[in-house]
Formats: sequence, structure tokens, C-alpha cells
Amino acid sequence: MPITGVYFIPSNPNASTGLATVTERLHTALADEPTLLGRWYLEHRLMRDTPSCVPASASQRQVQPRYMQFLSLSFHPNHGFIYTSEASDKSGHHPNTSTAGVATKPPPMGATGPAPVPPSSSAATQPSQSGGSMVMTTVPLPSCTALFQHFGYACQPFWCHRHTVSLMNGAVYDVGDFRVRVGDVRQTQPAARVRGAVVQIEWRGPSIVDSISAQSLASKLGDGQIADDDSGVDMAFPDAIEDADIDAEYATTAALIREFWARLGIDGAREAILLPDVGKEVKNQLRRLKQKGSQTVSDDKGLQQVDEDPDPDAGVDVARQFMEILRFNR
Repeated sequence: MPITGVYFIPSNPNASTGLATVTERLHTALADEPTLLGRWYLEHRLMRDTPSCVPASASQRQVQPRYMQFLSLSFHPNHGFIYTSEASDKSGHHPNTSTAGVATKPPPMGATGPAPVPPSSSAATQPSQSGGSMVMTTVPLPSCTALFQHFGYACQPFWCHRHTVSLMNGAVYDVGDFRVRVGDVRQTQPAARVRGAVVQIEWRGPSIVDSISAQSLASKLGDGQIADDDSGVDMAFPDAIEDADIDAEYATTAALIREFWARLGIDGAREAILLPDVGKEVKNQLRRLKQKGSQTVSDDKGLQQVDEDPDPDAGVDVARQFMEILRFNR
């Protein structure tokens, strides 16, 4: 599972996107000459829950929106990605943690101290842009499409289809230790319009994260080593690696990706790299590798699903990044 970063360059509906500029900078602003590898494609569908008609009580703050996102990536053809908001409680409302609306106690008679100042609305805790914590799931690609159609038909009063966007003019380049995917993002529903250009930068150099993913897949397949594991890191002793090492590698690689992007000299882009839960699946894979001796039964059970999807966690990090970017704060 390579470490990646995603950048989105917005554009006006009637203006050209930044794709031509990105492509030109790849050929002129970098020391390594880019090599065109082929094409790629994505499709993203966003659903949002319908706000309740019942007004919130005074003891509850405004309910955060909940999202359900469906993503397919051509370079992960075995499965689609579903990213859903996690319910905070049974009522669907978030507890009130702000001080806004709390009555202030008047000072006692004869007090000479300053009167208490009511809390300002800016002091209230604001809901996160992503609408709270999210849960990532991968399913076979046909099932992903079927689930979206089901929610669009059977759950229409409760879930609203906000948009569908797809990629146009997608191209994949190898540039030194990086693989770069570029393309135009076009909204197809509810109204056709160009949204901007997207750039995904993938680190292809030595990586502990890549080695853990490759070794985890090899363990699931029953092989000692995967032939195409070119991560450059020896995983013969996974016990020597800790979660802190994974976090450090994500931070270091994110700095390399940002440095690569800075050399392109393109302003006004939105970035998605170190998002919440990025690296979660890799840490779980590391724990399973460390417990390999005691997990023989579960490993044998996993062999039954190898033919369908040998690596269901592949691409979950970059899927989080794409879906954070392509939600467009709707």
C-alpha cells in the first residue's frame, strides 16, 4: 500500500482546468523526465442524509451532516470503496459540548468585581468539516454499484444523492521515485460541469508500509515472499517494527510528497495527505504478522477468499484522500 498525497486544483465552470499546467510543469520543473505509463479512471458518488424536519431542542446543537461515499479506482479493479459517517449515538444527535446558550449566573448583591461576560458564539465548538468520524469498507466492484443503486432507490427520503463526478483525460507518469496520476474532474450529476484538476502523487521508493502490505498478502496467500515486492525494506523481522515507526514513515513521506508538489509551483490547490485513520489498515496488518504463529486458523479461513479479492485493504488510504477532496464540502 504505497503512501500517497492528493491535490485538487479547482476551476470555474466555464474556464479551463489546471491539467495542462500540471502536465507542462512535470516536463519542465523537475530533474527527472516523466515517463507516460498509461491511463487511469475514477468515479465518485456522494450521498448525504436529509436533515430532520423536527427542530433541534435548545439543549442540543445542530446535527452534523452524515455522508455516504462510493468510489471506484481503475488501478484497484478488485473492489470499490464505501466511506460512511459513523453514528455518534442512537438519537443521531451530537452532545452539546459548547458553552453557547448557557445562562450566566448573576453576581451577588453588593459584589464589586466585574460582571461575568456571556460566552461568545465563536467560543462554541464547531463541527468538523468531514461530519465526524468515518468508516471505510471495501466490497466487490459490482456490489458497490448495486449498493449505491439500492440506497438511491429504497432510501431516497433519508439519503440524497448530491453528485457524481468522474475523471477525464487521466494519465499516469513515473517521475523518479514517484508515480503521478493527473486528470480533469468532471461532475456528471446533477448537472454536468467541470470541477477542476486532480493530482495524485505516490511514493515508489523504499517503504516500510509497502513491505508490511506485501508481506501480509504473502502470508495470506501462503507464500514466503512476493516476487514483485520492490519496497526495498527487509521484513524478515516484523517484531522490530512498531506503530510509531509507521507514523514516522507517513510523516517523512508526506514531507517528500509536499516537496515534490512545491517544485511544480502551482498555487491554490487543496491537499489531502495525513488524514484521520490513514495507516490504520497497515498497523492492523503489522499486528497480524506479529501474531502469525497463533493465527493459523484465521489465515486458513482467509485462503477461501483469495480468488475473489486477495488484498481487500489495497488502496484504502488513497481512497480516503480522494473522497475527502471530491466531497467538495457539500
